[in-house]
Amino acid sequence: MARMTMIEAIRDAMDVAMTEDRRVTVFGEDVGYFGGVFRCTAGLQKKHGVERCFDTPISELGIVGAAIGMAAYGLKPVVEIQFADYMYPAYDQLVSEAARLRYRTAGEFTCPMVVRMPTGGGIFGAQTHSQSPEALFTHVAGLKTIVPSNPYDAKGLLLAAIEDPDPVIFLEPKRLYNGPFDGHHDRPVTAWRSHDLGEVPEGRYMVPLGQAAIRREGQALTILTYGTMVHVALAAVVEAGIDAEVVDLRSLLPLDLETITASVRKTRRCVVLHEATLTSGFGAELAALVQAECFFHLEAPVERVTGWDTPYPHTNEWDYFPGPKRVAAACARVMEVK
Repeated sequence: MARMTMIEAIRDAMDVAMTEDRRVTVFGEDVGYFGGVFRCTAGLQKKHGVERCFDTPISELGIVGAAIGMAAYGLKPVVEIQFADYMYPAYDQLVSEAARLRYRTAGEFTCPMVVRMPTGGGIFGAQTHSQSPEALFTHVAGLKTIVPSNPYDAKGLLLAAIEDPDPVIFLEPKRLYNGPFDGHHDRPVTAWRSHDLGEVPEGRYMVPLGQAAIRREGQALTILTYGTMVHVALAAVVEAGIDAEVVDLRSLLPLDLETITASVRKTRRCVVLHEATLTSGFGAELAALVQAECFFHLEAPVERVTGWDTPYPHTNEWDYFPGPKRVAAACARVMEVK
């Protein structure tokens, strides 16, 4: 076991995969020589060679298009889009080609590729470096969408994604890259708090796609969330003094509906939390599923706590973030319904 940041865990996952399987190839903008803008691929080119870890032109469409062709012919590309905000030129390739290949060819060709993207805010990156576009991927049949919340999951989920026979979108919350925090932007955690928030096994292990994790057990209400907001939810529960159950989805598609419904049927109240904008966000799908599957168990309406319906602000970044106070207030409102 080793204590790792999320950056180190992601890098270790790619290193393990590349060491064990020569079909695994890593590439993207500044990924090779420089080691990536966030240093997630640092040292991989030196260890595995320029043919397996290399830099590309500044063309997201070209990066993803090349990866689709490589995957169709037997390689396992792991590509990096420098920021999730930059993926829009490649969206047509993801939707029209990668997601459809298995169905279009009746299974003759598959697309075992991973597209890594730093996502969300926390670095004052403003409108073009802070977006959370996960809902755009979960709407597409044929894509899988993963969002880890800690280093242990980041490594295990990435290794599972690399082994998956279909395309996986792997969203990495940049606010968590360099270590955990206690849910408040101005109070970083100085020590790892538990096994699953820092201790990462050496070598290969996998966290199955499609399985949520209970980060805190509770009886009063359920908070459904993922990525950065898992830590915000845990801080909010303490701030609100509510015995809430915090469910870390980890995998948005495929979604662990069994864990979600079991929790909500137990607590009978639900708050959905994510950083992305409210309208048509993934929380709307979660709320609809909870309503459909748990209607006769609910004692209060499902409430959503999200980012604002605006372009991502720079000067108001920490107000845009759903913080512990906003989440605690939502929990209190749900608990007030009798």
